Amino acid sequence: MTANAQTLTVHIRSFSYKDSIPKDPSGNGGGYVFDCRGILNPGRFAEYKTQTGRDANVKEFLERQTAMPQFLDTVATLVSISLEDYINRGFQHLDINFGCTGGQHRSVYAADWLTNYVQHKFPQVQVVTEHVVQERKNWINHAY
Repeated sequence: MTANAQTLTVHIRSFSYKDSIPKDPSGNGGGYVFDCRGILNPGRFAEYKTQTGRDANVKEFLERQTAMPQFLDTVATLVSISLEDYINRGFQHLDINFGCTGGQHRSVYAADWLTNYVQHKFPQVQVVTEHVVQERKNWINHAY
């Protein structure tokens, strides 16, 4: 049972390593940072350059042509351990960040995937999702 009636808030972010790892706004100074750069980058292919990790073509690419599913299964296992413990101990905050080269494809997909996972497996948790680069650009991506 929960030791404390306070709600756990999980902040899940995508970001670009070019801009550095986002700071933890809770003041707790931490959480998880997962590096998605080890997953094949859809941005290396012309048809995906202006798309994001929310576009169906990019999702399909990541799910079928990369190790993203295995990566996220591992992330889910690690995060679940902390979430179960944090809920039981009455913690209020957990920060989870996904970084990639440009904060456009892999990290966006991973952050959205984990948001969905947490919302379904831990419905008592409040999830706040932020896509640092994409929100700053109003989700407009130019070919590079």
